[in-house]
Amino acid sequence: MNPKDIIIRPIITEKSMAGMQVAEGECIKYTFEVADVNKIEIAKAVEACFPGVKVIKVNTMHVRGRHRRQGRYEGTTPSWKKAIVTLSPDSKPIEFFEGLI
Repeated sequence: MNPKDIIIRPIITEKSMAGMQVAEGECIKYTFEVADVNKIEIAKAVEACFPGVKVIKVNTMHVRGRHRRQGRYEGTTPSWKKAIVTLSPDSKPIEFFEGLI
């Protein structure tokens, strides 16, 4: 699988932005929506997509779809997988997120 197919999109929320703003010398955490793959493949994909980045740890979770209703029609939003990637302190920040912090 191509590394760009594994990382679908970044998750930009208040909580995920707080993980990016850490003091000097501490680990930085980034949150991504990923395909249904294991932690090792996610770590390799992040290191391949963003040069100069060293992944220490990957935490994953499945986000369950929610029940939604539009008038008399009911449905469910799709379920997806989320990964929180922790980078080493000597890694350079991911440029994609530079303007957001």
